[in-house]
Amino acid sequence: MADMGNFWEDLRKQARQLENEIDLKLVSFSKLGTNYSSHKEFGSESAPLLNKTSSEHMFETMAMEIEQLVSKLQEVNDRMADYTQNISVSSPSAALLHTLQRHRDILQDYTHEFQKTKANITAIREREDLMGSVQRDISAYKNSSGLNRRSELYLKEHDHIRNSERMIDEQISVAMMTKDNMESQKKMLSTISQKMNSVANRFPLINSLMQKVNLRKRRDTIIIASVIATCTIILLLYAFH
Repeated sequence: MADMGNFWEDLRKQARQLENEIDLKLVSFSKLGTNYSSHKEFGSESAPLLNKTSSEHMFETMAMEIEQLVSKLQEVNDRMADYTQNISVSSPSAALLHTLQRHRDILQDYTHEFQKTKANITAIREREDLMGSVQRDISAYKNSSGLNRRSELYLKEHDHIRNSERMIDEQISVAMMTKDNMESQKKMLSTISQKMNSVANRFPLINSLMQKVNLRKRRDTIIIASVIATCTIILLLYAFH
């Protein structure tokens, strides 16, 4: 029975030692997360609080060490649980069960704290990687923006020249069509005039009648013009009177 008591004390001693080691590791691990946050909010490229490569290596190393310690503590807790079940045929004492539950709670708290801190640091690292990628893209865009602007100006000038050439071609086409139309009308009027002269020569009476009509039109035009001129003069005299 004494050997069993010593075995239990050894297990408790191992559990307390592992818990102390995990506690110290978690404190350092939490400070690492705080350094990540400080670097994110207040750090600069000229004086970073943590070098990127060394901080990533430190994060991976500490996470692996804590996971190993937690795994060992879990094994010790399992051995303690087996001890409480096999210590005797009768039920284990309340003190043993209370001690076992206390170590289990500590293990659960450490596991939860480790997972939370690890998740926070991972999220910060991912944001930093994303921001770094965005900054690199912006720098690349700024470096190439000058060349892109020149290319855009050349393309716009080229399009402007092509549009001007197209408008000139359209105007030339319109002018040629107008010329052809006027020549066609000139030929048609010439043909009509020739036909009318031919008809007039064949029928002198019609020719004489047309001359009289033209003379009357000229006379009417002169009369109307005289009336308009007289009215205009009267209005001007009345206005300046």
